[in-house]
Amino acid sequence: MLADEVSRRDRLTTGLRADRARLDRTMMLDAWDDSSKVSFDRDLWSELVSLRFLDDFYNAIVLGSVGVGKTFMATDLGHIACRRKRSVLMMRADQMFKRLKAARLDHSYEQELRRLIRLDLLIIDDFALRDLDDVETHDFYELVVERHLKASTAITSNRDPSEWLAVMSDPLLAQSAIDRLQRAAYELVVEGGSYRKRQKPPKPGRSDRRGSYGSRSDDPRTVQS
Repeated sequence: MLADEVSRRDRLTTGLRADRARLDRTMMLDAWDDSSKVSFDRDLWSELVSLRFLDDFYNAIVLGSVGVGKTFMATDLGHIACRRKRSVLMMRADQMFKRLKAARLDHSYEQELRRLIRLDLLIIDDFALRDLDDVETHDFYELVVERHLKASTAITSNRDPSEWLAVMSDPLLAQSAIDRLQRAAYELVVEGGSYRKRQKPPKPGRSDRRGSYGSRSDDPRTVQS
């Protein structure tokens, strides 16, 4: 009975931590559709889900075309980190930059920036989806420089890092930030058809064909090649 209660409280605490991190609870390892036709380096993915990159203060960049499952995989990493009691926050890039701009208006910018800098894992989703203005480019630079080899950042993007420079307003700041980020980053490229199509509701009378991506454990050795 005592063990069950401890387990229940652990699950509750982990769930609350995931909610605070803004992680979608439906995007977890055991919800992945293993029949989806996407390909990626399974050995590298196993390394990432081990979270050793957090201990070494390295970064993770998940690249691929629209809909292949980049956000799902980055969210997986966030959930695993929450279970390991790491501080995590996941935001779309545009939302993060809007939040920092709003913080300037109410004079809480420094406090908000420090909060983002201190996170064990900051997940920035859909980066470089659109052009970044002067303020956004500066904020990205500040975050990367302050977190460099001190904390880990995970980024999803449908653009290769070589294309990021073109969407940022200040080439000098952009190059400095991108160079630091890439030099300390694992890059996982996801290829294939749209994973989002696999998430559509099944037709009436059709059974749920979702398989498991890895297993319910966060042990990277359970990920099948």
